[in-house]
Amino acid sequence: MAKKNIDTSNMRIPNHVAIILDGNGRWAKKHLMPRNYGHKKGAQTVETICEDAFNIGIKYLTVYAFSTENWNRPEKEVSALMKLLEDYLTDSIVRSTKNNMKVRIIGDKSKLREVLQEKISLLEDATRNNTGLNFTIAINYGSRDEMIRAVKKMASDVSMNKLAVTDITDKIFETYLDTNDIPDPDLLIRTSGEQRLSNYLLWQLAYTEFYFTDCLWPDFDKFELLKAVEQYNKRDRRYGKVNTNDQEEQ
Repeated sequence: MAKKNIDTSNMRIPNHVAIILDGNGRWAKKHLMPRNYGHKKGAQTVETICEDAFNIGIKYLTVYAFSTENWNRPEKEVSALMKLLEDYLTDSIVRSTKNNMKVRIIGDKSKLREVLQEKISLLEDATRNNTGLNFTIAINYGSRDEMIRAVKKMASDVSMNKLAVTDITDKIFETYLDTNDIPDPDLLIRTSGEQRLSNYLLWQLAYTEFYFTDCLWPDFDKFELLKAVEQYNKRDRRYGKVNTNDQEEQ
């Protein structure tokens, strides 16, 4: 089916888009290739979508690269994913500097290999002052784990009299999350037809619009991204409030 042109000139462009990158393994199987090839193809798609997102006006992009549950995959696949992440982060320093992209990593980095932690630090330091797309990669990330770590840090601050229990609010809690300096997502995209959150940004997605597509991640392109933005524009984001037109009808 031919891809139609999607005009974004009169669209509301979401400030922050979060993506669950799903379907690499199924894409590889479909093309009679090993799963690792699917992950490599998926990494290439991340690169192009970063450029596409910035070009259409998206300011923040967050992708779910490796979850806390992914350690339960076969050891050979986990090792290949870690090597792919190391290579990707190394290449990202030059690419992100060229594209003026600021990159940060969220998740429990303490559980990662030391070489991967070093590459993360180098990449974050090298791109800290860049002013283009704010690109966040979730590695060894799980939302429940993130919240537990946040609660532990809060409890420690309370015990050291740095924080009073009576001062704790949702805004204070958010400062302890990995995403403390990132706005909540406006739009969540999940590829491959699955319709669940998989322990991803559970706190941050409270008022986010969800878009699910059957497209496998390696096949995701600018057209698919624009389709998601087009659907986002059809949503009425009320944040718990009543629509003005509905009020007038009552």
